[in-house]
Amino acid sequence: MNQTVLILLGLSAMSVVGLSLLMGYAGQVSLGQASFYAIGAYTAGLLSLHGVPTLLGLLLAPVAAALAAVVVGIPILRLRGHQLAFATLALQLILLSVLGDADWAGGAIGLQGLPYLSIGGFELDENVHYLFLAVAGVALVSVVAWNLVRSRVGRGLRALATGEMAAEASGVPVGAYRLLVFAISAAFAGLAGGIYAFFLGYLAPGSFPVLLSIEYVVMAVVGGIGSIAGALVGATLITLVVQLLTTLATQPGMPSYAPSVLSYAVYALLLIAVVLFVPGGIVPTLRRRSRCFVSRRPPSWLPRSRSARPHKPPTPSTPEPSPTAPPGSPTSPPTGAAR
Repeated sequence: MNQTVLILLGLSAMSVVGLSLLMGYAGQVSLGQASFYAIGAYTAGLLSLHGVPTLLGLLLAPVAAALAAVVVGIPILRLRGHQLAFATLALQLILLSVLGDADWAGGAIGLQGLPYLSIGGFELDENVHYLFLAVAGVALVSVVAWNLVRSRVGRGLRALATGEMAAEASGVPVGAYRLLVFAISAAFAGLAGGIYAFFLGYLAPGSFPVLLSIEYVVMAVVGGIGSIAGALVGATLITLVVQLLTTLATQPGMPSYAPSVLSYAVYALLLIAVVLFVPGGIVPTLRRRSRCFVSRRPPSWLPRSRSARPHKPPTPSTPEPSPTAPPGSPTSPPTGAAR
């Protein structure tokens, strides 16, 4: 596996961690996560082309994505279920159309000649530099998500995931918490998009297709919705499978449409397999089965010889005489007993 695949894996993991939180805790299905990925990338790229320091452009990329999520989230988060999914999908289609027709964004050609990321005068001009940056980004978003889940807001989100009406009756601000998680999820994707812009050096609307958003959803579902480790496992598994399919589809004799057809087929098969065999995702299922296995084991403090010793029936004991028993009964005292 080359460094480019590892970098793209890390960027996908950053986006999927936020999407997993959004779907697992806020109960919102988003098919437009790649749109915030594109907003972060174009923010960093446009700022760098206009003379803004690249590090500042990278820091503003998640901010721009979060602000965009707040603006569009206020109206669309009132929707539920498939209506919200279609609304987020429409959001990405509108964004791609705007970027393809806007001259300030380079139109269909896109932005070219983006500079390398520079941190403190050190220019990141090698793949290994962006690999370390992607790993640091994954660690950052994982820590932020872990602390969020275990905070007071996280407790409210867990209550929201259990039942919306019960959480609202308990005083949880449902709308505010949903908007917060939506913005944080968009910020994670925007940060990944900013790194992607400086790593690739070229941006175009075709770099952020709808299939990318579907790929993020598949990663989150396969790994386990609402689990940080599940997001990382799902991103790793799907990225490796896609890389294998791309290598297979580009072999001599394969048609030009083979990569996309194989990708859709594998996504469908993986989703069917997860629904049938691991409905909760890979990581939650493994955790549940490991807890069941541990609970069935005998206590560690119990000696093996004692646990293996056969059970002996209790020795029958002679009943004590009863003072109220009638004379001549088995439990009555002897007739000649001394007074």
